[in-house]
Amino acid sequence: MNDIVISKFGGSSLATSTQFERVKEIAYNNPNMKVIVPSAPGKRDDKDHKITDLLYMCYQLSSHGLKFDDIFQMIAERFFEIRDKLFIDLDLESILTDIKVNIENNASRDYCASRGEYLNGMLLAKYLGYEFIDACDVILFNETNEIDELNTNRELLKHIKLDEDIKYIIPGFYGSFRSEIRTFSRGGSDITGAIVANALDAKLYENWTDVSGFLVADPKIVDNPREIDLITYKELRELSYMGAKVLHEEAIFPVKKKGIPIHIKNTNKPEDKGTLIVPETWGSSRDNLITGIAGRKDFTVITVEKTLMNSDKSFLRKLVSVFETNDITIEHMPSGIDSISVIVSDEELNGKLSKIKEEIRIYLNPDNIISSSNMALVAVVGRGMIRTKGISARVFSALSDNGVNIRMISQGSSELNIIIGIENSDFETAIKSIYRAFYE
Repeated sequence: MNDIVISKFGGSSLATSTQFERVKEIAYNNPNMKVIVPSAPGKRDDKDHKITDLLYMCYQLSSHGLKFDDIFQMIAERFFEIRDKLFIDLDLESILTDIKVNIENNASRDYCASRGEYLNGMLLAKYLGYEFIDACDVILFNETNEIDELNTNRELLKHIKLDEDIKYIIPGFYGSFRSEIRTFSRGGSDITGAIVANALDAKLYENWTDVSGFLVADPKIVDNPREIDLITYKELRELSYMGAKVLHEEAIFPVKKKGIPIHIKNTNKPEDKGTLIVPETWGSSRDNLITGIAGRKDFTVITVEKTLMNSDKSFLRKLVSVFETNDITIEHMPSGIDSISVIVSDEELNGKLSKIKEEIRIYLNPDNIISSSNMALVAVVGRGMIRTKGISARVFSALSDNGVNIRMISQGSSELNIIIGIENSDFETAIKSIYRAFYE
């Protein structure tokens, strides 16, 4: 591992010419920042539109034989504003014309969506005086639309001269498969940065955004929650799964392989400490017993009761297969001796509850099936919980004292988290109560 830093700047960090100037100051102040991965311009205000959304709309209109000139003009004006205010020497007119013609000639959805990052990358490279590398030349997908790590690493090391003082721009979000543009899921520029960091054995992967890292709880629920200075990969996975979104969850995997830390930083407040995401070996001690609290609403619990269920070796397999064949993801499965509960999100269930219950009756012949909806899940996560007595008691006491009825409890064998099922109506109260119990 060397001293180089890979830095990804999100859509809010590159939404305007003023934001470009902030990025320039940050980049020039860090001589180790070898590669910058830019996103497409994000919203400038609440009434604005993300460039990627506008590009998707161009594709949709064009694919139905409809004109998209007005939408495309909105895109062009955003990039012209950045170029002209910063006096960037780039022939955007020709580039935009080529893109528009390609969209009119039935370019793929992925091609259309990727052009925001491509154009922003071109502008940023010219503005900073860095070398531009098109992501389609170095971020390579395979037949199953997954990253071809071996060939991607080879191409990145071929294009980037580690022993020379050259800085690079590689657009995020997209790559290619056999010269055809492929994109990640939304927010995929985070993944691009992680892939580059992995390939180059970077010392650090910085992720610059519009917040100063992760917070212990949702600020929409808890007033001024504390910031998380240090969090492990595993803790982050648990919190991200339960809805705490700052970083694309797939961005963890490439850097985790090499033990490369991720630093979440605020482009508008670069002096803020931010959140450092590290391997488990880095996070052996901390002041607080819990790291974060997160949750989601709108789950349904389907409880299946059958006497001597535990003696039927095929029971669990049959139950799971009902959900699998209906393309429904199971979130949790707490169980007893003669009953088991399956928790699924209402979005996944999508009106299939009656069908699911009927198939369970046919396939498993249970004594009873009970379903209840309007449930929320709250996760209390923290490496400080391991081998520490009294954590569960404090959580449950906090909920009881504030009138929150607990409908389900699940704790993983790693002791890293406790997941609590409650009524949707108690969701905000539960999170506030747990936060106060540990941080006030």
